Amino acid sequence: MREYLLTLCITAAVTYLLTGPVRKFAIVAGAMPEIRARDVHREPTPRLGGIAMFFGLCAGLLVADHLTNLNEVFAKSNEPRALLSGAALIWLIGVLDDKFEIDALIKLGGQMIAAGVMVMQGLTILWLPIPGVGNVALTQWQGTLLTVALVVITINAVNFVDGLDGLAAGMVCIAAGSFFLYAYRIWYSYGIEAAAPGTLFAAILMGMCLGFLPHNMHPARIFMGDSGSMLIGLVLSAGAISITGQVDPDALALFTGSEKAAVHQTVPVYIPLLLPLTIIAVPAADLVLAIVRRTWRGQSPFAADRGHLHHRLLEIGHSHSRAVLIMYFWSALIGFGALAYSVNSASMWIVLGVVFLSAVGLVLLLLPRFTPRVPLWAQRFVPPRYRRRGQGAGAAVAEEAAGAAPDPQATEADERTPVPAGAPTVNGATAISARSRLIDRR
Repeated sequence: MREYLLTLCITAAVTYLLTGPVRKFAIVAGAMPEIRARDVHREPTPRLGGIAMFFGLCAGLLVADHLTNLNEVFAKSNEPRALLSGAALIWLIGVLDDKFEIDALIKLGGQMIAAGVMVMQGLTILWLPIPGVGNVALTQWQGTLLTVALVVITINAVNFVDGLDGLAAGMVCIAAGSFFLYAYRIWYSYGIEAAAPGTLFAAILMGMCLGFLPHNMHPARIFMGDSGSMLIGLVLSAGAISITGQVDPDALALFTGSEKAAVHQTVPVYIPLLLPLTIIAVPAADLVLAIVRRTWRGQSPFAADRGHLHHRLLEIGHSHSRAVLIMYFWSALIGFGALAYSVNSASMWIVLGVVFLSAVGLVLLLLPRFTPRVPLWAQRFVPPRYRRRGQGAGAAVAEEAAGAAPDPQATEADERTPVPAGAPTVNGATAISARSRLIDRR
């Protein structure tokens, strides 16, 4: 565990330290597009954050190769090299897209090629553990097609959810955390060495996301872009494929002499078709809804719009930070709920806990729809949205004099007004100097 934590910390440190110089490079290179109609931010923000994340990945693999216990992963398996090859290819495609806005079909072809490169080097699904049947061996073509499909779905699910500051990095970090605990349990508790590469991939992925998040939280000073979102999606899918396709369920010996029972015991997070979708269930749901919505309207499934889940949370009335935290909550509930169920699927307390937390999450989702009547004496202690309206201009002046926060609904139009790239107050103009915290009263 100590070596995994060391790898995680070094990956996070390298990613964090490189993100600042990468931001300045992105501004100089012009990778700072104009505000689009579907964007939530109002200031042009540089992209190419995936450059720092890729070098963090390289640093994590390099450090792990020189550690005593983790060195066996590189000696006995070719999966780390396969991951690095596919990650380099998908990262290069993402960098070109962040700079030149390449076509969506070209990106899709690049994703398939990156997945094919990993398959050629041994990172593929060899068999499927199916409940009630047992292990089903796959032919070479079946394993290749299933592996490529899982990689492409996971990459696009992460890419689709990357719409708010810190959303994609935080959700993937939560997913990687739950996956790390599951993979480490298989590797350490059952002594299965085939689970070590997946555990290493999850630790490195957490370091990449944790190192980038301080620069990407609202208000973000840099975006990861497609170079980052496609990269972390590929690393997440690689870990899932490594665990699912390489580990024999019968080797877990949960039930002696019964392979079917062993497969049934590990169903919640073990079937390849469900494992990546369980870990990133919220991005996957957003991906499916986006495809159905755009196809129903007669648009291309790759056409951008403002109908994603995070956009709907903003329309309901949630603030930017609260919408991100709600998405974090649902990701953690699904990921760690599946993890708890895989540890003890017979416990009713786990099911009741998931149901209770789901109810809490629904209340948080619908909270802006409720406007309770607050007594006059409590007006000063509640947010502005819950205060009584229609008290005249004098009340507004009194609130401003008292230092109350402005009404978010009144300033919504101003917040959504885009700022041109050449304006002196945008993030690009404050790339080197610190951002001013003072308010211009003129």
